[in-house]
Amino acid sequence: MRDIVLVTVDSLRADHVGCYGYDRDTTPVIDDLATDGRRFTNVFAHACSTRPSFPSILTSSYALMYGGFERLSSKRTTLAEAIRNAGYQTAGFHSNLYLSADFGYDRGFDQFYDSKSDPSPLARARQAVKTHLDQNGVVYNVLQKAFNATERRTGVELGSAYVPADEMTDMALEWARKADDGPRFLWVHYMDVHHPYTPPARYQRQFRDDPVDNETAIRLRRKMLEDPDRITDDELNTLLDLYDAEIAFVDAEVDRLLKGLQDTWETDPVIAFTADHGEEFLDHGQFSHAATFYDEVLHVPLILHDGESSGTVDDLVGLLDLAPTLVDYADASEPDTFLGESLVSGHEHDREQVIAEWADYDEGDRRFALRTNEWKYVQMEGGEERLFDLTSDPEETTNVAEEYPGTLSTFRDKIENHANSVGSESISAEMDEEVRQRLRDLGYQE
Repeated sequence: MRDIVLVTVDSLRADHVGCYGYDRDTTPVIDDLATDGRRFTNVFAHACSTRPSFPSILTSSYALMYGGFERLSSKRTTLAEAIRNAGYQTAGFHSNLYLSADFGYDRGFDQFYDSKSDPSPLARARQAVKTHLDQNGVVYNVLQKAFNATERRTGVELGSAYVPADEMTDMALEWARKADDGPRFLWVHYMDVHHPYTPPARYQRQFRDDPVDNETAIRLRRKMLEDPDRITDDELNTLLDLYDAEIAFVDAEVDRLLKGLQDTWETDPVIAFTADHGEEFLDHGQFSHAATFYDEVLHVPLILHDGESSGTVDDLVGLLDLAPTLVDYADASEPDTFLGESLVSGHEHDREQVIAEWADYDEGDRRFALRTNEWKYVQMEGGEERLFDLTSDPEETTNVAEEYPGTLSTFRDKIENHANSVGSESISAEMDEEVRQRLRDLGYQE
């Protein structure tokens, strides 16, 4: 039974990773991992943002199944539950509150850190001010300015939003050192590539002469989200520099994590590396990662390193396939609820399509996309349909729905069947004000 490590990165699009063809040296560690392992070139998330994407990663089921993605239903079996049932010690470390214990993501983990129960002293103090003082009052404004000044001096902006990569690595390695002999399963999710982009200056200098201070970066983030049409070419380049620097920072922390595990554990683990979704940079007129289903937000990296198999795999893969793969490596029983297919070398894998989903349960809206190697079909709320011929139009610039009525009808029927199969019920999830505020700090409108 092999130790298993799953590393996920928030908001990492595949085409900003070196081994996926990027011309900047953002990911030397990940590139080396791909050289020695298997790199999957044609991998797509089943959603464009964290909440609807992670059910596929950690439960191998679609976001809209079992009452939806706002809270994991107990009817879904998690990857950690399946692996722990096989005798593994399990631990998960992340700081995206949409993946917190409040929403069921702690199930199956012996140790689980989601940052909610252990925010920084700055975050606790800031939240106390927001909770107990009149936000229009003089005292509140003075203290808020003090918090902002402290954050600028320490290089930590929006301290309540997420825990930086170096601290996540420290916590994961501390657990690894204390864990009993194997088998062990470790999941680490790094948030730094998600905006706001405030990477350490030394990683910025890999891509630009003058580092951007946090205050400027935060203002630029606000402009990109609220007024993207007014972003200048220079500002766009700055945002890309900051994004790439965040990727380089995470790559360095992945290196520290893997070397630390190598020094601590007697045998090398199976390593899986991927992202929950990508990020837009005006590719189609927007920033961030709205539910548009373009490839910049659906195409993600996937690397499997087991010390035995290597090479490039061009088969169509969905993130539904990740959990069955890791259960396979663990020699565990695959839950009946898993819908994906194992990617372990030698197993037959014949996926023909990847379906992506999104829903606004308050408004009753649902969106779907279906991607094959040749086509992308998108069904927005209100019945709007888009069809892209990916062979002749890989940038997805021209809607050819009217030109291919037969193809359109085929995909429409597939999505209708899928929508009927996942159902329309929803499980609501309550969030306290601290969680809401930290999600707002990340740009989420919960």
